[in-house]
Amino acid sequence: MTITERIDAITFIEPARAAARAPVPRSVKIELTARCNFACAFCARSMKLRDQKDMDRGLFQRLLREMRDAGVEEIGVFYLGESFMVPWLPDAIAFAKQDCGYPYVFLTTNGSLATPARVKACMEAGLDSLKFSYNYADTAQFVDVTRVKARYFDKMKENIAGAHAVRAAGSYKCGLYASYIEYDGEQGRRMEEALDEIRPYVDELYALPLYNQADLVREEEVGRGWSAVAGNRGRAAALRDPLPCWSLFTEGHITWDGNLSACCFDHDGRFHMGDLKATPFLEAWNSAKFQLLRAAHLQRDVRGTVCESCTVYG
Repeated sequence: MTITERIDAITFIEPARAAARAPVPRSVKIELTARCNFACAFCARSMKLRDQKDMDRGLFQRLLREMRDAGVEEIGVFYLGESFMVPWLPDAIAFAKQDCGYPYVFLTTNGSLATPARVKACMEAGLDSLKFSYNYADTAQFVDVTRVKARYFDKMKENIAGAHAVRAAGSYKCGLYASYIEYDGEQGRRMEEALDEIRPYVDELYALPLYNQADLVREEEVGRGWSAVAGNRGRAAALRDPLPCWSLFTEGHITWDGNLSACCFDHDGRFHMGDLKATPFLEAWNSAKFQLLRAAHLQRDVRGTVCESCTVYG
């Protein structure tokens, strides 16, 4: 199955899942760290609206066992932070694959810290999918958007090529992918040229719309002439309706401090549905709070809920 097929399967709400009391999600993303070495203008993480620390390793292992026993099949060892900042990332992958038996373990990275040595350790641990977020047409735009030094842009490109070489040398079965923000006009043309530099090193490239990040980065986007889509509509070639939002029904999201979130972009904690340090995963997944929010989405009327400003954006 290609990465876009997997994405489309997660962003599609099957009839059996379209219920306030939802079946166990097929996929969960868990935040090894909320930290990131970039401060991208299109990402509200840089606003630091909640604490940004690393997950306790014992909590990570307990939650992974619990979720696998509950029937979760796919685990993303990331959420809103950059997981290559965590020294025990390869151990986390090995625990998911070898100790818990997850069929599919995946990871998204900005690529700047994904050196060949670190990527090799992750592939050896059993990583099934490594996706690079590649959203910059050139060095100048990279510096402007990420607010970090220009050398990291070249490092990203070197690491993408390096990951391809590592996989070939070790005959690892890890898929290599890249996503990019879909721009139009002159920026779109420049982006296509930039993508040609990494195209030989990935199995699949796909576009994403510019998200509004739960309506947290609207002012920044407008100031740069950008326009964002409401909610999280999936990838650009297979956009979903913002209501009901698939994130509430098909994929779990866990913050570094053990909170289960209803949102792909819970930068400020307002979407927390349960504290997994005190509540079992399945109980939090179908908490009264979560069920009420799902019911509003199914009615396509989220006025007065935490989702109101995000889904009606634009």
